[in-house]
Amino acid sequence: MDEKTLRIRNEYIAYVRFEKNYSVHTVTEYERDVDEFLEFLKTEGILTIESITYQEARLFASRLYDRELSRASISRKISSVRSFFRFANARYDINDTAFRLLHHPKKEERLPAFFYAEELDKLFEACLGEKPRDHRDRALLELLYATGIRVSELTSICLGDIDNDLGIVRVMGKGRKERYVPFGSLAQSAIEQYIEISRPLLMKTVKHDRLFVNLRGGPLTERGVRHILDAIVERACIESNVYPHMLRHTFATHLLSAGADMRTVQELLGHSDLSSTQIYTHTTKEHLRRTYMNTHPRA
Repeated sequence: MDEKTLRIRNEYIAYVRFEKNYSVHTVTEYERDVDEFLEFLKTEGILTIESITYQEARLFASRLYDRELSRASISRKISSVRSFFRFANARYDINDTAFRLLHHPKKEERLPAFFYAEELDKLFEACLGEKPRDHRDRALLELLYATGIRVSELTSICLGDIDNDLGIVRVMGKGRKERYVPFGSLAQSAIEQYIEISRPLLMKTVKHDRLFVNLRGGPLTERGVRHILDAIVERACIESNVYPHMLRHTFATHLLSAGADMRTVQELLGHSDLSSTQIYTHTTKEHLRRTYMNTHPRA
């Protein structure tokens, strides 16, 4: 690949990391997608992005389909490369028509998975130990379910972001958008016990202000949260495929099922577009339909 293309690539990654303030996970995905596209060009003998035509863009998309990736993955990769070309066009006047003309695959209609009340009870029961890690895990689980925040948002929370008296947490969302999310008495109690008793024991001699810490006292990472949830699920003997984002789905689904208005749920979740929140109305309707079909005598 020529030096100019590599320079644009590096500037683009710096742009999404520092100017757009995307999360580490999002930046990693953008970087991987763009590098995958540049590797594709290399195999096709194309040395510079300045010569890309619609035909090459179509060929790249067809290679993604050949790998039998999900439509969501293909759509994301095309979006990443399109964003890369948009940046190259703005900074270096590189023609971005090829990917502007390329259509996304139609998204799969997949309803978000969520926990039922019985499953949630099992998860919380699995955190009833009295060791410092049990207090941390319970506080972590309570806060995720009580607020519906993303795992990336959870791991960035500092002690000063929590007002446990008022039951409010300050959250830094996507694009560095700040919002305040309330949480209830059960989360308050778990967080208070964790901060006052268990966090100092886990911290030992380490010093930082992140709310959640690992067993060595360092700031808890997104991967660490997934590892903790996997362990809780195993102790709770829940066999379904579980991932941290399910707690966010559960938060939204349970609020809407109980009569919360969609605009409030949108604000709590930090969605910029109401359509992102509307998917949960389909989930609640499907839940009602299944309950009806399973329980009504003449269904």
